[in-house]
Amino acid sequence: MKTTTGAGTTGAADTTAVAFTGVTKTFGAVRAVDGIDLGIRRGETVALLGRNGAGKSTAINLLLGLDEPDSGRVRLFGDAPARAVEAGRIGAMLQDARPVSRVTVRELLDFVARTYPRPMPVAEALGHAGLTDLAGRRVDRLSGGQAQRVRFAIALAGNPELIVLDEPTAALDVEAREAFWDSMRGYARRGNTVLFSTHYLEEADANADRIVVVDSGRILADGTAEQLKRAAGGTTVSFDLAGHPSEGLTALPGVTSVEIHGDRALLRSTGSDATVRALAAQDLIRGLEVAPVSLNEAFLNLTRTPRGTPARTADSLEMSR
Repeated sequence: MKTTTGAGTTGAADTTAVAFTGVTKTFGAVRAVDGIDLGIRRGETVALLGRNGAGKSTAINLLLGLDEPDSGRVRLFGDAPARAVEAGRIGAMLQDARPVSRVTVRELLDFVARTYPRPMPVAEALGHAGLTDLAGRRVDRLSGGQAQRVRFAIALAGNPELIVLDEPTAALDVEAREAFWDSMRGYARRGNTVLFSTHYLEEADANADRIVVVDSGRILADGTAEQLKRAAGGTTVSFDLAGHPSEGLTALPGVTSVEIHGDRALLRSTGSDATVRALAAQDLIRGLEVAPVSLNEAFLNLTRTPRGTPARTADSLEMSR
């Protein structure tokens, strides 16, 4: 889906879940959030990507009403964050939660659920988080991965329309991560909105409708995973040189860069069909492999962008094809 920028405009309130308008936040000499404009529509699943210190956690804290912007405005479903949280419309799974002593998983969830006006049934929250068999276990005796699942269940306790996840699978093994995302996809299919940050870029690639890349408190790019990949160079074409000289490869149609690793060449191309035809004309298709640029490569390319470069929105990313 395309970026929705701005906040609280007439006619958009029914479709907008999250709206940042000109939001800034400074800590001392550090501008952690630097004029962010961002809109997330109801029902979208959006990944927030950025290096450590990029401003992701500050943006999430502002969204949840845990901090106030120095300037600009944050709205959730057209309302102030604190009011949306109080109404149970928002659930959050944060990294820095601490275990509660001497209570069971079910007791903790039951307590949290009773603080919301329309909570999710505790048994349902336990099931979504894969905790049904651990409901009677004390929270302070769980493994790291099990405790992470408890935090997920707590985020669901209020039966929220929007869930915010900060590195949700950091302590989970591969099987538990897949089970978690199965649950999240089911939650999203019911028309709910998901915003998550992660360092596992493959999770963003597989699960996000949109990806927002932030760095130095600013949005560098906002679009689908495919749009980001195309903007980063489109496709890689690799083949065996088999003793052929590498000179002239940069002049092939579509080629934007060339890397040589031993006797193998790797070309980044914006038009792989034309590149491959040119290679075939030179009898250079031994061991040929054509693959899309990875999201990891796209992310690294974007975060090398000089400060001050305009953000890459869905429209501008599409125009770069």
